[in-house]
Amino acid sequence: MKKTILFIISFLIIGISSHAEEGMWLPHLLKKMNIKEMQEMGLQLSAKEIYNTNRSSLKDAIVIFGGGCTGEIISSEGLLLTNMHCGYRYIQGHSTMENDFLKNGFWSKSKDQEIPTPGLSVQFLINIKDVSKQINRKLKNITDEEERDLIIEKESVIIIQEALKGTHYEGRVEQYFGGNEFYLLIYERFTDVRLVGNPPVSISDFGSLTDNWMWPRHKADFALFRVYMSPDGKPAKYSENNIPLKPKHHLPVSIKGINSGDYAMIMGYPGNTDRYMSSFGIKELMNIEHPNRIKIRGKKLDLIKAEMEKDPKVRLQYAAKYKGTSNYWKYSIGQIKGLKRLNVLEEKIKSEEELKNWINKESKRQKEFGTIFNEMQTAYSAKKELTHASQYISEALIRGSEVVGTVRYFNKLEDLLRNSTNNKEAINNETKALKSRFLKIFKDYNLATDQKVTTALISMFLNDIESSFHPESINIITNEYQNDIENFVTELTTNSILSSNEKLNDFLSNPVLETLENDIAFRYSKSVYEKLNHLRNESKPYRKEIQIAQRKFIKAIRFMNPDKKYYPDANFTMRLTYGIVGGYNGMDAVSFNHYTTLKGVMEKEDPNNYEFIVPEKLKQLYEEKDYGDYSHKGKMPVCFITNNDITGGNSGSPVIGANGELIGLAFDGNWEGMSSDIAFEPNMQKTICVDARYLLFIIEKFGGAKNIIDELSIIR
Repeated sequence: MKKTILFIISFLIIGISSHAEEGMWLPHLLKKMNIKEMQEMGLQLSAKEIYNTNRSSLKDAIVIFGGGCTGEIISSEGLLLTNMHCGYRYIQGHSTMENDFLKNGFWSKSKDQEIPTPGLSVQFLINIKDVSKQINRKLKNITDEEERDLIIEKESVIIIQEALKGTHYEGRVEQYFGGNEFYLLIYERFTDVRLVGNPPVSISDFGSLTDNWMWPRHKADFALFRVYMSPDGKPAKYSENNIPLKPKHHLPVSIKGINSGDYAMIMGYPGNTDRYMSSFGIKELMNIEHPNRIKIRGKKLDLIKAEMEKDPKVRLQYAAKYKGTSNYWKYSIGQIKGLKRLNVLEEKIKSEEELKNWINKESKRQKEFGTIFNEMQTAYSAKKELTHASQYISEALIRGSEVVGTVRYFNKLEDLLRNSTNNKEAINNETKALKSRFLKIFKDYNLATDQKVTTALISMFLNDIESSFHPESINIITNEYQNDIENFVTELTTNSILSSNEKLNDFLSNPVLETLENDIAFRYSKSVYEKLNHLRNESKPYRKEIQIAQRKFIKAIRFMNPDKKYYPDANFTMRLTYGIVGGYNGMDAVSFNHYTTLKGVMEKEDPNNYEFIVPEKLKQLYEEKDYGDYSHKGKMPVCFITNNDITGGNSGSPVIGANGELIGLAFDGNWEGMSSDIAFEPNMQKTICVDARYLLFIIEKFGGAKNIIDELSIIR
């Protein structure tokens, strides 16, 4: 076992494995790097059927949903499928106490019932182009990192402008392999997106925080939206004249069933991985970042949960906030356990020694790469305390207080009021925007909850962070309030213009710079942000040194093993991962099957725990075995697992079968594979997916939305 782990971890240094389950591959390079292996595993498609810029392909059905998830088009009328947790805040925004779409679900029975969702957009990938030569040519002999960044920015603008000339597309140049390679990505953005349907949270989030990151799972984490276009086929703002999108490609939905060993691939937008992270970075993660997040967010979650349990209104107001805070709190707990279990740090250090030995064998290598380890060690050590204090300010003081966190929205108004020209039209436009924004903020705000969280986290900050790193406003608590944090927080949250919608609107009706500058929340927040920016500026030179060393580090890894197939770290650009359906051995004497059924929902039911409440209609369908066309041997499949390599951002990604059909919807990873953003674990890392059959069952049998089923291309 020791040798196996060493072999796995060493991939992070000496080359990324081409083993089928590992890899977030660039779709336009599949023909060159992966397609043969994919077809040997069972894929029935060609590389061009997956990615093609000249005609319809799978990539044309995959979208960026909002700002951080994936979605896919599943009908010829622009119907979009993604995770419920990706659409959660939009659905919450449509919900009221009288008409709670989160609690009760929502199903449009016709297109005129679909709900416009302002602020939500989707982006289709049009093309990917390697522009590395063009940019790297300009970077030759550039040693100053700031100058390098400016050149990259300048060249990127030129490349994008040339590529977008005469089009309505958007473009951006992204860096890969630590800044050694560059790709231009062209997108088409649609902004008229409407809510079509979602199950209640009792189904879409069954198990909630308890089951988060765990297998087995029993939830239908999905929501449906529809993308609209103008009658001439172009993206357009919301209009009653808009028509459903006519997509270049949509995914047919298979209800044929899933077996262990079946081919499965996932296309989507994984957000961020650090597979090339050095041992110095892993130490910082394990000793600072994760422990801080676990402690601070854990306290915040305890306080919010207590308030949610007291009052149904608070539960609705804080549902999305609680879930958002808890997700990476639990992630940190799981990842640090996984890193320790796999001895990732120790094995990383050993692998770096191998790289050092390779570098030292040639003077040319020594000249280019010989200093990278000393540079990283020195820089990480120098910024250690700055990193610790900065994270505490961000997590405890800014994210810890809702009042403080919202002050940043006033930066533009402050600048306008301070400007000598005093542009009244611009000021009026900004005040209108602020009124609209804060109407939504106050809708989901509870004063008592914010006061309790703010008080507790300021106290934690004072106890854990030495005074030299304190914002000036924190020292006021000590000096002027005699450490009476509760009294300070009461004034902060009740005397500010931000403490109520009425006070805010009164100010915005006649905004005066002096009033804003003297506001207690504004002054406190400005001081907190100023300190955070100061600490970040102090650490900036060290982060630059790490960036330079990391770029050389990755370059050395690839030079050391030039015949290896490498994929870049995730950076929220389209990737494809391929593998198979299958179970795993989670721990000693515990084996997990590859699928779950509705029986498991009933076994977990707990009417006294909101996480495990089962709707009466779902129980009735179960008792009557009324599963329609979606059952398997008399059972209703719910979820399944694959060994695909995914991370955050892949939420909402389609799980695609061998013939290009939708077989499921990815929504999570498993607890045993939580180290995956740093170190892939091939034996136990799994992607947790909703079975397509359960999706359709919930839509038709539970939701009664047969109209939605009728527009799908179903493979039976």
